[in-house]
Amino acid sequence: MAEYLKPDLCVIGAGSGGLTVAAAAAQLGASVVLIERDKMGGDCLNTGCVPSKALIAAGTRAQLMRTAPEFGIQAEEPKPNFGRINDHIKQVIAGIAPNDSVERFRGLGVNVIEGEASFVDKRTVQVGNEQIRARRFVIATGSRPMVPPVPGLADVPFLTNETIFEQRRKPADLIIVGGGPIGMELAQAHQRLGCNVTVLEMAEPLAKDDREFTDIALRHIRREGVDIRARTKVLEVKKKSRAIAVDIENPDGDIETIVGTHLLVAAGRVPNVEKLNLEAAQVEHTKRGININDGLKTSNRRVYAIGDVASGLQFTHVAGYQAGLVVRNALFGLPVKQNRQIIPWATYTDPAIAQVGMNEEEAREKYGDRFKVLRWSFDENDRARAERQTDGLLKVLTDNSGKIIGAGAVGLHADELINMYAFAIANNMKVGAFTKMVSPYPTLFEVAKRISIEFYKDKLDNPLLKGLIALNRLFG
Repeated sequence: MAEYLKPDLCVIGAGSGGLTVAAAAAQLGASVVLIERDKMGGDCLNTGCVPSKALIAAGTRAQLMRTAPEFGIQAEEPKPNFGRINDHIKQVIAGIAPNDSVERFRGLGVNVIEGEASFVDKRTVQVGNEQIRARRFVIATGSRPMVPPVPGLADVPFLTNETIFEQRRKPADLIIVGGGPIGMELAQAHQRLGCNVTVLEMAEPLAKDDREFTDIALRHIRREGVDIRARTKVLEVKKKSRAIAVDIENPDGDIETIVGTHLLVAAGRVPNVEKLNLEAAQVEHTKRGININDGLKTSNRRVYAIGDVASGLQFTHVAGYQAGLVVRNALFGLPVKQNRQIIPWATYTDPAIAQVGMNEEEAREKYGDRFKVLRWSFDENDRARAERQTDGLLKVLTDNSGKIIGAGAVGLHADELINMYAFAIANNMKVGAFTKMVSPYPTLFEVAKRISIEFYKDKLDNPLLKGLIALNRLFG
C-alpha cells in the first residue's frame, strides 16, 4: 500500500492566505502540510503589495521635494537613482520575509514541502514523491498577470508586476496597458520618479471605484504629467529600433502610434489553477477562478479555496479574512459565511481612494430612496488645510435609522480613514456613535464627527424638539 501523509490540513500556496491558515492551524494544535512551488510570501510580499508600496513611498518623497515652495521651502528637483530605489524595495521585502520564511513555519510545526501540487483524486494531492491525504485541503495559489491577446505583444520585451520591481535603470518613457489600480499606482509613482508615463485604458481608468472619487484622483495624476488615455484600444505592438511602438485607436476612431522605451502590462489577473488537476478532485472552476460558496467550500466538500484563486475580490486582506473563516470551519466545524459588505479596499494613488460597504447604486437598489448620502469636503478640515491637501471628500451612506451601510473617501489619508468605517459596518454601528467621540485637534478624522452631525440636521425642525427648547426658556 502507498504511504500517505495524513495531516488535518493541507494548504496549497504560501501567499498571504495560505500562510495565515497554516500558522493559525498549527498554533491551534492541528497537523499541517504547506506546499509552495515558488517563493514563500507569494505575490503580495515579492511582486505585489509590498514592493509597490515601497516604490510609491519613494515617489512620494520625490514629489515632496517638488512641492516644498508651498510651505516656504526652496524646491529642488529630485534626482532618482533607480539602482538605489531598487535596493530600498529589496530591503523592505527582506525585512518582512523572515515572517513568511520556511524556517519560521517549520518552527511552528508546519511540514513545508517545496514543489508543484497536483490532485490525484478527491482526497489526495501529490508533490514529487509525496502523497498527502488530508482531512481538508485549502487552495490558496493566488493569481498572475493576464497577458492580453494583442498582436505583436509576444514579440517584444514587456514588464508585468512580476518584473517591474527588478528595474535598476530608469524606464525613461513608460507605456502602461491598463488603467486599473495597479496601472494607475505605478503610473503616478514612475512619473514622480522622473519617467514620462502614458496609460492606455480600453474603458475608464479606475472604473471600479466611485466616479466622484476617481475624478478627483485622476485630475491630480494628470496634473503631475501622466498622459491617461481612456476608451483607447490597443491594436498592435511592434519593435522600433531600441524602442517599443504601440498602435492605438482613440475614442474618435483615429489611429495613433505611441513610442516608449518600456512597456508595462497591467491588464488584469488570472487564477493559478492549471497545474492543480482540479478535474481529478472534482473541483469546479471557470476562467475567473475556483467556484466557492459563502462558506468558502468548493464543489468538493473537503476542499476550500481562498484569495485570488477563488473568483471574487482580489485583495491580500480578503485572503487573510477568508483564512480565518476556513480555520474556524475546518478545525472546529463552526458555521461560517463570508460577508463581502465588511471588506474595505484602497487604491494607493495620491490622493488615495478607499471604500467599504455599499456604493450609491447598490444602496438605491436595496433601499430605493430610503437611505441618506452624507458628504463632507476636506476643504472644511483644518488639518487638511495645514497640509495643503484640501481636494478630498468623505461620503457616508446610512439607512433612515442611521445605520452605516457604506462609506468612501478620496484625499489625504483616505486609506487610513476607511478603517473606522470598516469597523462600524462590521459591528452594525449607527452614524450617531461618531457624535459621541472626541477626536484630537487637528486631525483628519474630525471629518467623521462632522459628517455624522449632518445626519441629524433635518431633524432640527422637529416640533417636539422646538417645544422642549421653548419650555426650557420658561425656567430661565
